[in-house]
Amino acid sequence: MKRIISTENAPQAIGPYSQAVEVNGTLYISGQVPLDPATMKVVEGGIKEQTEQVMKNIGAILDAAGYSFADVVKSTCLLSDMANFKAMNEVYGSRYSENPPARAAFAVKELPLGVLVEIETVAVRS
Repeated sequence: MKRIISTENAPQAIGPYSQAVEVNGTLYISGQVPLDPATMKVVEGGIKEQTEQVMKNIGAILDAAGYSFADVVKSTCLLSDMANFKAMNEVYGSRYSENPPARAAFAVKELPLGVLVEIETVAVRS
């Protein structure tokens, strides 16, 4: 059975999608951008600050669904510029010090709201 996950501790969807959907013990988190959930505005700063907010948003959704970063099995990182990869990777890696998930990272032409990073995540109950 499909369960829709929603929390006020992460940005509300800005389109026709859910923050996350859980099916059969697998959680699919929609791509998160660096919006502050309290203001729904892009956080100030560069790639490190934006990645930190994205990871906070992912953490809030994981928590709301009863998961943790340890349950994450796959991430897809979308960057506005591959020159930001190293700085994004430092912040991202701080959440996965042991047994990091599988991951893909791509540079794309542009991201919603002109942000520098978007990350989607899949987690499975251990």
